[in-house]
Order: sequence, then C-alpha cells, then structure tokens
Amino acid sequence: MNYLSHFKLMAQYNLRMNKQLIEAASMISHEQLTSDRGAYFGSILGTLNHIIIADIIWLLRFAQHDKRYHSLLDLSDLPIPTKLDDTLYKDFALYSPVRSRIDNAILCWINDEVEESDFHKTLVYSDTRGQTSEREFSELVAHLFNHQTHHRGQLSTLFSQLGIDIGITDFLIDIPDAQLKTESDEHL
Repeated sequence: MNYLSHFKLMAQYNLRMNKQLIEAASMISHEQLTSDRGAYFGSILGTLNHIIIADIIWLLRFAQHDKRYHSLLDLSDLPIPTKLDDTLYKDFALYSPVRSRIDNAILCWINDEVEESDFHKTLVYSDTRGQTSEREFSELVAHLFNHQTHHRGQLSTLFSQLGIDIGITDFLIDIPDAQLKTESDEHL
C-alpha cells in the first residue's frame, strides 16, 4: 500500500460520509440541529462546524506544502476560523454547499495534484496558538481524515438519538475487494 492510494480511498469515504450526514441533517428541524445535545461542541450543527473549521485550517496549511495544490489554495476565500469552536455557519443551508465544496477540493487535490513523494516530506506550520511544529506530511493527512471520522462518529450517535439512521458508516465498503477485482480482470 502506498499513501496516495490509501488517501484516495479516504477522500472517497470522506465524501460519502459527509453526503450521508448532510442528508440526515436535512431531515431535521433547525431547532434539532442547534439544540445542545451534550456533545463536545454542543449541537449537531456545532459539531458539523467544528469539522469544517479543522478542515479549513489543515487544508490551508497543506496548500503551502507544494505549489501544485491549486484546489486547496482555492479554499482561501472561505472564512478563516480563529477558534476550534467557532460557528462559521449558523444556518445549515449555508453550511451544506461549503461542505460539498471542501470535499470536492479534497478529491481534486488527492486525485490530481498530490504525488506520493509529497507524503515523505515534513510540513512546517503554526498552530492556532502560533506555536511552530514540523511533522511528516503523511501523518498530518492521516490526522485530517481521522479527525473527521472521530467527530462523524459523535454525529452518528446524535442522529441515532433522534431516531435517524445515517446509513453505513464503515470504511470497509469503500475498500475494493481484491477477489472481485481479480475475477473481473479474468473476464477481460
């Protein structure tokens, strides 16, 4: 397994899961979206905002890693969060197209702009408190996807408490089955 192949799968998984969450969120009222449910970021919309905030922060850092990353630089017109618990989108109707835009930028970036060798370099960046760090780029990209998955798990619970099934959440269904691929190759 190389990093690029793995992160392409993760980008597809990310897109699928965020579409499922958007669909689930569109089924409930504004009151249900915004009421404090005891989650770390309070409400469903608060948690959705936190995920998008972290994505914006990390993707704009990643944009500085290589001049080929045009799709990430295109996100620089989005509101820049100052805190991890900011609410950039108080209205779900405003949130949904931005989420889709970010997910499509991630797909474009991973599929068209990143090279395997990029993952074996380090990225120097400043965190939200201004502290400088340097870490292997592959691990930071893994963190981006892991962070999303972590908070989508919280959202899955919040939706379940409202009686809403968001669908299959397992990454497994996004991983191609090697046996099926081998069988289809035999029919060529």
